[in-house]
Amino acid sequence: MKKHLLKILIMAFFSFFSKSSAQAQTSIYDLSYTSIEGKTVSLKSFEGKYILFVNVASECGFTPQYEGLEKLAEQYKENLVVLGLPCDQFGGQEPGGSEEIQSFCKVRYGVSFPLSEKISVKGEKQHTIYKWLTTKAENNKSNSSVKWNFQKYLVSPKGEFVDYYYSITKPLSEKITKHFN
Repeated sequence: MKKHLLKILIMAFFSFFSKSSAQAQTSIYDLSYTSIEGKTVSLKSFEGKYILFVNVASECGFTPQYEGLEKLAEQYKENLVVLGLPCDQFGGQEPGGSEEIQSFCKVRYGVSFPLSEKISVKGEKQHTIYKWLTTKAENNKSNSSVKWNFQKYLVSPKGEFVDYYYSITKPLSEKITKHFN
């Protein structure tokens, strides 16, 4: 009888803790991406700075925002990381491969901020970063969906979701820069 009761208590104990850990919210700093050069980069390396995630594309009407994103990254480099995440899900406007994208960004806009490999920001193959950014259960603030290229998501230096901005919001808009002053 005692052995049976002890067994039940042990099973209940492990069941409780496995459920608790399964329900624990993922931190943005637990996630990573593959750089455009093919290296795994942990978002933990950006802890202590704001991170502005932007799904970018080379053949979009908003592509000139690369210039503003570069200025933003340079101007606030002490406390901000701009992360460009190429995506081809909106009108096929990012058709190139990694080398082509990287060359375009560097030559045309002087981009020095980090770029990822091409990813999906929605749908079945949605990258884990975008799952976190767009899901209230993950980011603890709001649900959203990526509507078009150059939509921006801001995360605080503590890894807390701040807000998102549609493509029409320019990188140097006060809606964004007010967080860094």
